[in-house]
Amino acid sequence: MTRTTIVRVFAMVLVIVSLVAVVSSPVYAQSWAPRQVQATLKGSGATFPLPLYGAWIETYKQVVPGVAISYQGVGSGQGIRDFIAYLTDFGGTDAAIAASRVQTEAPDALHIPMVIGAVVPTYNIPGITDLRFNPEILAGIYLGAITNWNDPRIAAANPNVRLPNLRITVVYRSDSSGTTSIWTDYLSKVSSDWRSRVGSGTTVRWPVGVGAPGNPGVAGTVRNTRGAIGYVEQVFATANRLPLPPVQNASGNFVPASLEATSAAADGVPIPANLVASITNSPNPNAYPIAGFTYILVRQNTYKDAAKAQALTDFLYWCLTEGTGAATRLGYAPLPASLRVRAIQSLQSITVDGQRVFDGPAR
Repeated sequence: MTRTTIVRVFAMVLVIVSLVAVVSSPVYAQSWAPRQVQATLKGSGATFPLPLYGAWIETYKQVVPGVAISYQGVGSGQGIRDFIAYLTDFGGTDAAIAASRVQTEAPDALHIPMVIGAVVPTYNIPGITDLRFNPEILAGIYLGAITNWNDPRIAAANPNVRLPNLRITVVYRSDSSGTTSIWTDYLSKVSSDWRSRVGSGTTVRWPVGVGAPGNPGVAGTVRNTRGAIGYVEQVFATANRLPLPPVQNASGNFVPASLEATSAAADGVPIPANLVASITNSPNPNAYPIAGFTYILVRQNTYKDAAKAQALTDFLYWCLTEGTGAATRLGYAPLPASLRVRAIQSLQSITVDGQRVFDGPAR
């Protein structure tokens, strides 16, 4: 038997084993399937999950050809505004709609958590890819108190790194952003100076730096600017071949943004009935500290088109179940099992003319 034949036989065995595993897995060993309805769905919002939503939408076309879905990455703030104004069927946001706005502008809005993402402080220092950061360094840089890469505070956290005498260029999001909300929520928890001087939100008054639109804009600016630092969702740092530095968490451990560490951020944090919670600076000793949920916004009882509501709930259920494989491959951490069940239960509460439109199994 030739070497080529052996390789081909081995590859065929791997394919057969994979198919058996897929068919026998709990995900496919049940009867639910999305309905073959005709509908057009429009969404807009966060750039944080944009690569994942794009992959989900493209794959779902093959599953339900009659459903056309579009999603524009315009930032969480614009996504919320579009959703509240009924310009879209669903919204994407990494920052929950404020409770006061829910009461007055979107009383039937549901926040459906889809995945957990890590926001990383990535940088561009030629020849250096192994820095690590603690809260003092990150708050100091973004407050303008640390202005050079060879600052003693950075050196103390990185004793084995030869730091250059290079000025730091701070890059932030210029648009209303859920990624900014996660980043500033973290800084507000770990720095009293940041909390009192700047605070948290989808937009803030930045003490220093230059702005860029969207996660792609920040990542591109950092990649093209020697000495820059910016905060982006992990996928965008990876796509631009930028570093993913470990960050010191609440337990004092320096943790990189792995899938396991990102998921761990949700462990031990109470999640209320509306599924909206901050998981930055998690008490879990294994957690990456700058993590957050990304949500899809849907309407509980004001959809008028039953087919459209059916198409949307089926798609989101598919994303939360069959779609988890794509999420992990792209660097997004799936929801803990108990939270996924609660997200599906929220989908089951959506009605049109008083009739429930979705009844998929909570798995």
